[in-house]
Amino acid sequence: MDDVTNVAITAPWWRHAVIYEIYPRSFADGDGDGTGDLAGARARIPYLRDLGVDAVWFTPFYRSPLADGGYDIADYRAVDPRFGTLEDAEAFIREAREAGIRTIVDVVPNHVSDEHPWFREALAAAPGDPARERFWFRPGLGHDGSVRPTAWTGEFQGPTWTRTTNPDGTPGEWYLHLFTPEQPDLNWNHPDVRAEHEAVLRFWFDRGVAGIRIDSAALLVKDDTFPATVPADVTPGEHPYVDRDELHDVYRAWRAVADAYDEPRVLVGEVWLPDTERFVRYLRPDEMHTAFNFDFMTRPWDAGSMRESITATLAAHATTDAPATWVLSNHDITRPATRYGRADSSFAFRAKRFGTPSDLALGVRRARAAALLTAALPGALYVYQGDELGLPEVELPPSRIQDPMHARSGGVDPGRDGCRVPLPWSGTVPPFGFGPAGSTPWLPQPATWSAFTVETQERNPASTLHLYRRAIALRRSEPGLAHGALDWLDLGADVLAFRRDDVLCVVNLGSDPVALPDADVLLSSEAIVDRVLPTDSAAWLRTSQPTSTTRPGSTTKE
Repeated sequence: MDDVTNVAITAPWWRHAVIYEIYPRSFADGDGDGTGDLAGARARIPYLRDLGVDAVWFTPFYRSPLADGGYDIADYRAVDPRFGTLEDAEAFIREAREAGIRTIVDVVPNHVSDEHPWFREALAAAPGDPARERFWFRPGLGHDGSVRPTAWTGEFQGPTWTRTTNPDGTPGEWYLHLFTPEQPDLNWNHPDVRAEHEAVLRFWFDRGVAGIRIDSAALLVKDDTFPATVPADVTPGEHPYVDRDELHDVYRAWRAVADAYDEPRVLVGEVWLPDTERFVRYLRPDEMHTAFNFDFMTRPWDAGSMRESITATLAAHATTDAPATWVLSNHDITRPATRYGRADSSFAFRAKRFGTPSDLALGVRRARAAALLTAALPGALYVYQGDELGLPEVELPPSRIQDPMHARSGGVDPGRDGCRVPLPWSGTVPPFGFGPAGSTPWLPQPATWSAFTVETQERNPASTLHLYRRAIALRRSEPGLAHGALDWLDLGADVLAFRRDDVLCVVNLGSDPVALPDADVLLSSEAIVDRVLPTDSAAWLRTSQPTSTTRPGSTTKE
């Protein structure tokens, strides 16, 4: 069943892994058409190896109209020609594994593209036809059916139902889509839907993929009575489309598929839930291996808030056998170098607006410190492409924005394309080595990005790129950072400090410098003079003596 390259296997690799997210459209362009592709990614495997990552996670590269950046999938068994071929994907998986890097791919089970063969068949069929039962088609309300079946608000804002047109041109039934009209929701009560997705998992697992990341993992199952509105104070498990109890049967079946391989595959969930008790249900031994920790990612630059999130996350995971995960951003989130430089450094989708000012120098400084904080925590670490370069968010002109979140907000929300601008690799002018000289990237790169290129940062030992490389190397070489318990230390209200065996992490989020304990400095985000940690910076130290200010904290281990 396994046809991965014969590489030494250590178990379980994903518990302490550093996983690098590749948004392929913007990572590296191998053929000069302005769109990143698998050929470009293959050429950058040495970069990923030198960064020190254990795995890469690809956002979708399957055949897609790209109405939502590839999260509208028309065919899971084909690579979109803009990204290459299936053979290119297989070559990347194989060559990356030879370099010691595993591959995780995205699966988007809530919906498919409106160009998927199933949906085309459903649209061509009459109301009541079995072809429509794989989706959620419903008659409209009102005397003429012109009123949507429910008043639910979509994940991208706006309505969640679109009306079809019958072959004779008359208005037809409505279909459900929690995202865009180009992404019709699947009916997970239908056996075809369940069987097809299990077959998709096997298709990619058989090609050597080490795991899957499950998009919008809590949204699959719907209340088929379709209540008109979502209650303001809904009982956990009874929301009409979020975190319904029937979901867990789906993931138990998927776990059985993953565990059937000689090297068991990994299931990683995108589970946005504020209720930690409900969240950890997805991490039971027969369901997902890990799930993203979004709470920490959205917290402001504040010691109390961050500590609260870290403590709650570790406490929740202590009730499971799953490791915590830590991430500062992804392809949907404002980049930390920009976010941490704002007056409000927290993150919320519906708070995003054009023209929000940011102190970039402050933001980069804090993002570097946050990188050391997250890298020192127990569990798995995710790094979004470009964060290791300290890239800022780009405010694009509305005419260049392709993200549907922008259009569906009426142009108020700047969307997510600002964190998806193609990476700068080398040179002094666009495309900065993203593609061949003279090519035009699909999103414009700022002319000032020559300072952020990999080439420029390679020459600067104090660069953010070198900071990430050293941090990742120390995570691997320091036993305390790999397996040590976490014990909080009290160094002041504006300081996060904890020990993991003989490694001490200190992060100064306050306005005054902080005196460091008498210990050897392993790594710091800013220069340390006279054992003083500057504001908005972090340091790792090795100490053999207990710190007397230790107070009770988590003892979570990985």
